[in-house]
Amino acid sequence: MTHTGLDLALIGNCSWAGLVDGFGRLVWACLPRFDSDPVFPALLRDAPGHDGTFSVELLGAVAAEQRYDGHTPVLVTTLTDAAGNAVELRDFAPRFTNHGRTFRPTMLIRRVRPLRGEPRIRVVVRPRFGYGAQPAEVTRGSNHLRFVTPELTLRLTTDAPVSYVANATPFVLEQPIDLILGPDETLSASISATSRDFDERTCDHWREWARTLSIPFEWQAAVIRSAIALKLCHFEETGAIVAALTTSIPEAPGTTRNWDYRYCWLRDAYFVIHALNRLGATKTMEGFLSYLENLATRSPGDLQPVYGIALEDALVERIEPGLPGFRGFGPVRVGNAAYLQPQHDVYGSLVLAATHSFFDERIAHRGGRRLFELLERYGEQSVGRWNQPDSGIWELRTRSDVHTFSSAMCWAACDRLARIALRLGLGERSVHWRGHAERIRSELLARAWCEKRSSFAATFGGSEVDASLLLFPELGLVAADDPRFLGTVAAVEKDLRRGAYLLRYAVPDDYGAPTTSFNVCTFWYISALAAIGRREEARELFENMLARRNRAGLLSEDVDPVSGELWGNLPQTYSMVGLINSATRLSKGWEEAF
Repeated sequence: MTHTGLDLALIGNCSWAGLVDGFGRLVWACLPRFDSDPVFPALLRDAPGHDGTFSVELLGAVAAEQRYDGHTPVLVTTLTDAAGNAVELRDFAPRFTNHGRTFRPTMLIRRVRPLRGEPRIRVVVRPRFGYGAQPAEVTRGSNHLRFVTPELTLRLTTDAPVSYVANATPFVLEQPIDLILGPDETLSASISATSRDFDERTCDHWREWARTLSIPFEWQAAVIRSAIALKLCHFEETGAIVAALTTSIPEAPGTTRNWDYRYCWLRDAYFVIHALNRLGATKTMEGFLSYLENLATRSPGDLQPVYGIALEDALVERIEPGLPGFRGFGPVRVGNAAYLQPQHDVYGSLVLAATHSFFDERIAHRGGRRLFELLERYGEQSVGRWNQPDSGIWELRTRSDVHTFSSAMCWAACDRLARIALRLGLGERSVHWRGHAERIRSELLARAWCEKRSSFAATFGGSEVDASLLLFPELGLVAADDPRFLGTVAAVEKDLRRGAYLLRYAVPDDYGAPTTSFNVCTFWYISALAAIGRREEARELFENMLARRNRAGLLSEDVDPVSGELWGNLPQTYSMVGLINSATRLSKGWEEAF
């Protein structure tokens, strides 16, 4: 059970997020937004020393323990040296309600206290800019240091000796200290009082949020941690949901499958919304619906598969030479050329994400006629594109086919529009969309069927399978006990299963044949097994996936099926969604438990 390199814990507040290693070093944080220049880029520097980190070190530390403070993203790291001296480090990004609004500043608070003996610590703050190219300029005041870059100025306010912090000088930690890194502004209260107040209110906020979740009886802690991770990938200012919080963690060692996932894929966001809705976390959906409405208003025709978190549509891809890459496996990419691709499933993703707002009565701003008319634009796009070639869900860069999953999502757009119209009392529009849905479904099932393999195929007229075919019952396209779906599961197992894991596809692509399993595909397989009655096998595979999580309960995009090592960007929302959905499907009910 190894997770080498990605045993990182997540902190954040829905404005920014960071990754902390097992010894309490902040090794990744993009500020002030998820997609900004990484001010602390050590994760991708792969270089000795402290540049690109914010570290609170116990000199001679030989052991470290790490946990979250209950069901919160407040991270507690305990460091111990060979003589038994120990310190505790509490890391968090403030988040709570203040003056009727959610307070979520671009701020990290690190609270350090001695636990035993006379621990000697060193505080090292080495931000960089230009994607690792240059160090920040440092200026100082009586109780603070300022880190100045061309785009951002941060202030570290502390009651530790500023000279020791500025020079990374070791000192004996005789009493608790606080380090507040945030905007270049003075505090309105003392350092210790601010830290203590923000800590208590942040913990209260998250405990209350977790208490509102509707969780399955089994695997509660894993589900809650996954839900918190998903929430922290929500850029609350605009409602966007990013696919992951990192860029360029390779899908496998020695490949160039390094991508920037710090953007909002409409497909991924739909899956996140669907999972959080299952848990009753509807406010995230409301925020994302606002993002979608803004997108729909400004993009009445074609949709890109991915946008920036503030609706940016040009995500021009480039390579940043200042960072060598995770464990030296470059390149480091910024931007994502997938924004240029036709991916026709995106129309269904947008409609499906919005569908909840017409049926869920808990939502404050319910979907109505105006939103329905916006969605109809994308239904018309689905009608025109369901049988046209595209790059598909796996974003193939040099190949184009009529992908079965894209067609299925175009069908889903028409099917949901028919249901929404009926809900709104628009009988004629419901008949209109039902007619399109039935025609597309009939032709799709015929053209995607491979008689030779007794299975649906990944592309019209093809014979290869991919893991997205396992979602057909979830979408409502076919029933789980349909012989055609059972045949598809058998074909997927034959071609894609690698031990306890599943590849997304097995045929070579633009970068060769995949070698690591795609975590969400394994969860899709687990859910499919449960749906067709193979529950014990599904539970065994699910427990194995739980064991693949890192020490902080997170999953990245991929797993090496031989070593069990995590690869790919972290935390991957797809993967955390898969965990929630499989746990919900497999858990015994509350009524069975007592």
